[in-house]
Amino acid sequence: MSLVAPRPDPMRDRIPPKHDAGWTLGISHPGRIEAPADKAVRRLDLGPRESVIDEGDVERFLYVVLEGAVMLSKLLPDGRRQITDLLGPGDVFGLSVSHLADVTVETVLASRIALYDRQTVEASAELQRLISAGLRAQVCALHDHAMLLGRKSAVERVSTFLMRLLPNRGGNGCQGPSGDRKADQAQVQVPLTRQEIADYLGLTLETVSRAFSHLKREGFLDYGRHDEVTIVNVCRLCQCTGSH
Repeated sequence: MSLVAPRPDPMRDRIPPKHDAGWTLGISHPGRIEAPADKAVRRLDLGPRESVIDEGDVERFLYVVLEGAVMLSKLLPDGRRQITDLLGPGDVFGLSVSHLADVTVETVLASRIALYDRQTVEASAELQRLISAGLRAQVCALHDHAMLLGRKSAVERVSTFLMRLLPNRGGNGCQGPSGDRKADQAQVQVPLTRQEIADYLGLTLETVSRAFSHLKREGFLDYGRHDEVTIVNVCRLCQCTGSH
């Protein structure tokens, strides 16, 4: 897969970014939400990298992420994995069409998750509004992710992933840089391993590493701690996403 980002298009600045799903990934949503506590069957307080559901488990509850972040994935028999979604506060899961879970869910960060039985959900207008809002956002985000997996280059995928860790930047309604564009830097926490990023972006570990190295070599990124990346110029990186 090519690591070369597309050549600059002279019409690019006249075309608005093509993202309507909400740019920031759920794993970067700050804070927490409060769902109706009196209606929850129970709450789970889990540390990072703990299992919530295994694919094929009997699914009896609907889950609402109150705090933290989880990732959803599917596994092929030969061990290949696709991370299908990264969820944060306000997001919901556990809505398979059968009584069996169609994905594996595990925490990325320390998380608090509320569990609701389906009868309670059907009887609560408040819960139905919460679930409806969460599912609308997730469906739109999955449309964007299908475009990323089907059409974007490796550099575009990695650039998109990093931009989606930045609240209020990229996509429609981006607030843009404040002040000097040369100082338009941002530090992002990357809670996923390189292998998990590869599994989310549909790439190999080696291709993800080459894409990061390419972006660093070209002056888009710098590295801090193992889980921290400095975006040297946010607008420049945004133009590498293929959506700007």
